[in-house]
Amino acid sequence: MRVFVTGADGFVGRRLVRALLAERHDVIAGCRPGGPAPQDWLGADAKLVRCLPLELADRAPLDLGAGPLDALVHLAAVSSGSDARNDPLTAWEINVVGTVRLLEAITVRRRSGGENPRVLLVSSGEVYGPGPSSPRRETDPVEPVAPYGATKAAAELAALESWRRTGLQVIIARSFPHIGPGQSPRFVVPDFVERLKQAKREGRRTVPTGNLEPVRDFLDVYDVAAAYLALLERGAAGQVYNVARGSGISVRELFDRLARLLEVEAVPSPDPALVRNADIPHLVGDPAKLERATGWRPTITLDETLRGIVDAEAD
Repeated sequence: MRVFVTGADGFVGRRLVRALLAERHDVIAGCRPGGPAPQDWLGADAKLVRCLPLELADRAPLDLGAGPLDALVHLAAVSSGSDARNDPLTAWEINVVGTVRLLEAITVRRRSGGENPRVLLVSSGEVYGPGPSSPRRETDPVEPVAPYGATKAAAELAALESWRRTGLQVIIARSFPHIGPGQSPRFVVPDFVERLKQAKREGRRTVPTGNLEPVRDFLDVYDVAAAYLALLERGAAGQVYNVARGSGISVRELFDRLARLLEVEAVPSPDPALVRNADIPHLVGDPAKLERATGWRPTITLDETLRGIVDAEAD
């Protein structure tokens, strides 16, 4: 396949590009101008990938490269919930308007060139909002309670409308939290690791935290990349699939596991400044639909992922 990946130089995008190359697919990487050079995140494999500048907030025509595309994976987004809360206008501009511009660009190419690419739109489990303490299914109501989830829900609507109106082969992946080495400290696991390491260096036993009660469903980023590749190959157009492990862990237990791995005797200290408004108490996804459609299952345990993060972040 010839695959265009938006946000290719991001946390998930880098893993997905490597997974596509391993399967001998032809990859075009859409990267934000001013970001890291392809050699920095692909090494010797950079010569196998064509990188094009892609800025979804720019109203200039989008360059998706010459020649027909077999598939496109749309990862580029304001992906941090805190960033979206701090600047919701930018989040809506990039996550929703940018997605609509991308869909329209693909539709125009399809009409003029005859290509009919599969389009995988990466969404989020946060679109479900608060709900029961049981794994969410794709048929559950979509009731986001924060700007990030709301923008992802709107992007889903736009993509499915495009599928119904134009026949564009849109597939939606509702991804639950995913983690791994190299993730930004704006996300909970690398933030905990940094705070615990700092407490260890300073000889402190207390670590400031936000709300530790929520339960979340965490996947390794490599398993997520494998799920996206499986959906490109075997997902059905017009369908939504949860990308999840199917089991949850409280944020408090996550903190405790990381403290043990870092060998830090730490006690969390609630800090009101770190508490999110309208936090979703329980957010776990049911992956059964994805498993039935593609045969995908996670292969990396949470403990293995946490150990890998701690080892990668060792001083």
